[in-house]
Parts: sequence; structure tokens; C-alpha cells
Amino acid sequence: MFAFLPPRPSLSPELLAALRPVSLAKSRTLPLGDPWRALVPGAGLRRGSTVVVEAPVGLGGLSLALSLLSEASTQGHWAAVVGVDDPGVVAMAELGVDLRRVLFVPRPRGAWAESAADLLDGVDLVLVRPPSRAGHGAARRLMDRVRERGTVLIALSEPRAPWPLPADLFFRVTQAEWVASSRLDARYLTVRVSGRGEAARGSEHVVVVPNRRGRAEAS
Repeated sequence: MFAFLPPRPSLSPELLAALRPVSLAKSRTLPLGDPWRALVPGAGLRRGSTVVVEAPVGLGGLSLALSLLSEASTQGHWAAVVGVDDPGVVAMAELGVDLRRVLFVPRPRGAWAESAADLLDGVDLVLVRPPSRAGHGAARRLMDRVRERGTVLIALSEPRAPWPLPADLFFRVTQAEWVASSRLDARYLTVRVSGRGEAARGSEHVVVVPNRRGRAEAS
């Protein structure tokens, strides 16, 4: 399914029934594709967790965030993208995202947290970009809901408007560089990965998002 939903989506019983068998799967983690499975403890996204991708505007944060959900979508899991005006569906397809399993709420405005929470009954991953600095209360309520439902939240933020609460997994883009010939061929991102548990020590990596085929890969 490929759909744009209204600011406060109301999912029909039929759609919820279609989504629920996947969203209530017993696996404790959702799969990650390359290069992330080698960089994240456990090689997957733990259900009930919050992942923050922080990058200055134009440094590839959205591409990185979308690449995190690509493998899960291709393996039958549903995802939602909230607060992204122009998600770049061609680029998403090149990253490996199965667009048939993505719901879009492009302009929730001030209702971004409520829109994301509404979708948690029917999807496994929600990628959300708040329109401005996320409030502590809204972020806390959404994270609590994610933990309760056993889904995964991917929050996209900027250094000037950071996510207000600690995340289970944190990707910070510190540098981006395009390599070009006759066209822009590949973008090299320097990414620091940190978080809780095994990820608490933090590590820095150079990844390519997108490469010449539009995919994500290790440098």
C-alpha cells in the first residue's frame, strides 16, 4: 500500500486487521540492512526503542533515517513517515524501501506526535520529523507509547532543535561530502553511533548514503 493520510489518520478496522499480524510479530528486533546491521549492537532495531538521527539540514539525515527502515519493509513490516513534506519516493525506492508498505502523513504540523501515535496500532516503525523543536512532554508520551506497543520510533532532528530525551540508539551525522564526476555520484557521511547498553561507548564510521546505485553501504 502506498498512501498519503490526513493529519490525524483514522485507520479502518479492515486496514488494522491487515497490518496487525506483522506489527504483533514475536521477534524482539526488526531487521536492518547494510551497512547498519554491522554497526548496531544485535544487528537490528529493538522493539519498543527510540532511535534518533541528528543531522544539520542538507547533510543526509533523511536519507540515513529512511535507509534504516528499508530492510524491515522488504521483509513485510509496515512503516509510516510523518512530517516529511517531500519524502522523495524515487530515492526511497532506490534505498530499498518497499513503498507498498509505507504510509505517509506529510503535513501534520502541530499534531505530529498525535499523528505518529495514531499509527502505532498498525505499523512496526514510525519515522517522524517534528516541524520545530519537539516538546519534552510530547516526546515522552510518544516514546512511552512506542515502548508499550513494541514498535520502533525513528526521530529525525537537527543540532539546533535536538530531540529532548535520551534515545536507545543515536546516529549523529557530523560531516557529508559528495563525490562527483559528470553528476553527483555518491555521498560519504561521517556518522557517530551511540546509545544505551552495548552502544554506550559510541563509535564513528564513514558510510555511503546514497552510493552510485542509490543504496546505503559501508565506505
